[in-house]
Amino acid sequence: MTQALFRHADGVLPNTLALAITVTGWPLGIWLLGQPNAALNLAGVLLVTLTLTWSAYFIHEFAHQAIFRTPQANERWGVFMSWINGSCYARFADLRRKHMRHHIERADVITFDVQGFLRAHPLVRRTVLALEWLYVPAVEFVMRGYVIALPFIDARKRDARGRVVGVAVVRLTAWGLLAWWSLKALALYALAYLLFVHLLRFADCFQHTYDAYPILDDKPIPQDKLRDRAYEQANTYSDVVGLDAKWLNLVWLNFGFHNAHHERPVAPWYSLPRLHRDLYGDTSTQVVTVGELLRAYHRHRVTRVLAKDYGAVLPPGTPRRADGFIGAVGVSFLTAV
Repeated sequence: MTQALFRHADGVLPNTLALAITVTGWPLGIWLLGQPNAALNLAGVLLVTLTLTWSAYFIHEFAHQAIFRTPQANERWGVFMSWINGSCYARFADLRRKHMRHHIERADVITFDVQGFLRAHPLVRRTVLALEWLYVPAVEFVMRGYVIALPFIDARKRDARGRVVGVAVVRLTAWGLLAWWSLKALALYALAYLLFVHLLRFADCFQHTYDAYPILDDKPIPQDKLRDRAYEQANTYSDVVGLDAKWLNLVWLNFGFHNAHHERPVAPWYSLPRLHRDLYGDTSTQVVTVGELLRAYHRHRVTRVLAKDYGAVLPPGTPRRADGFIGAVGVSFLTAV
C-alpha cells in the first residue's frame, strides 16, 4: 500500500524518513527555541533551519512530481510545505509553472526586475546594499515582499488579493502567538529563518550562469541564442560539499548535484549522488565545491546585487577557481507569482 503512494519503489524509506523529520522536526525545533537551556536553544535553531530548508527543497521535488505517484498528492504536499517556510503567499501551481520554465527555456525566468527597481530607487538601493554588506539577505526579502504586494499593484493579479490577506492574517497570528509564548523563541526563529534563506540563496547563487529575464506572465524569453542541452550543462554547476560528503550534502537535500538534476529532472533527491557518478564520474568540470565558493559568496555579497553578469569560473586545477564567480541573486524558486 505504501509503495503505491510513491512514484519510485525505492523511495518509500528515504522519503518517509525525510518527510517525517521535516514535519515533526519543525515544531520540535520551535519548542526547543523557547527552552531555558542554551544548548537546547542552539539545537532548536539548527533543527528549524534544517527543516525550513528541507521543506523548500521538497517543494522543488513536488514541483517535478518526483515523490508521489499522482500530481494531486504532490500538489497537496507542496502546498503544505509552503506553509512551513512562508512561500504560501504564492500558489504552488505558480511556483511550479515558473520553475518548469527554468528547465524548458533554460533561463532564469524571474517575476520581478529587482535590479531595475533598485537602480530606480536610490534610498532603497543604499539600504539594501548596506544590509547585504551586513549579511542580511535583503534582496530575497524584497522579492518576497513583491509577491505579497503584487495583487495590490497589478490588476492582472487582483484575484489573489483575498488569498494574500488571508495568508497574512494566519501567519501574523502565528507569529503573535509565538511572541506571546516566548520572545526569545521569536528572535531565535527569526535567526533560523535568516540562516535558511542564506542556505537557499547560496545554492541558487552558484548553480547557473543562465540569462535572467523578469517576466510576470507567460511571454516567451528572447530567442537570441541556442539554448540546447549542451548549453544547459555548460551553464549549470554542481555546488556540492564534496562528492563523498554524503551527510553534509543532505543539508540541501542533495540539490547541489545540479547537473544530474538538469539531465534527469524527475530523478528524486536521494538518487542524485549516484546519478551524478553514473553520468559524470569523479572528474566533472562543472563541480565547484562549497569550500571553493564560500570565499566568493562573501567577497561578492554586495557586488552581485547589481552585477550585469555572473562572472567567470576558471578551469579545474586553477588556484582560487571560484573567486571570479559572482553568482546570481533573487532567483529563488520560492518567489514566483
